[in-house]
Amino acid sequence: MSIIEQLVTSFIASAGFGIIFNVPKESLLKCGFVGMVGWIAYILLSNGGIDIVLATVIASFIVAVISQYFAKTYKTPIIIFTVAGIIPLVPGGLAYDAMRNFVENDYNMAINLAAKAFMISGSIAMGLVFSEAINQAIRKSKQELTKT
Repeated sequence: MSIIEQLVTSFIASAGFGIIFNVPKESLLKCGFVGMVGWIAYILLSNGGIDIVLATVIASFIVAVISQYFAKTYKTPIIIFTVAGIIPLVPGGLAYDAMRNFVENDYNMAINLAAKAFMISGSIAMGLVFSEAINQAIRKSKQELTKT
């Protein structure tokens, strides 16, 4: 799939999940943008030879940073942008393949795929938490600078 197709489909997927989650209409384009940037970062990193788990950590970190910026700028909850933004990164197809292999009694492949899906899911969480930790540290240092 070309980069343009990746851009369009990831934007539609993120904005579509924004609709499902009842995101305010004025935030739908921003949700699509966040998901699109996160997915393109993931694609470029993974195609560039970086392991998919590390690429997912970096992409989810980017999603969280953009979400924090949009939440602060537009005075909306960060969860609106974060949830819609990580949707393209969620390893749903991998989890489906793992379950299919369990049903077909191919346990070795099923365990490999399930472990990979679990690691990718954990890397999404790590990227989001890491971004929030950095954001809190920056806020704390700004508060300490203003006190003195």
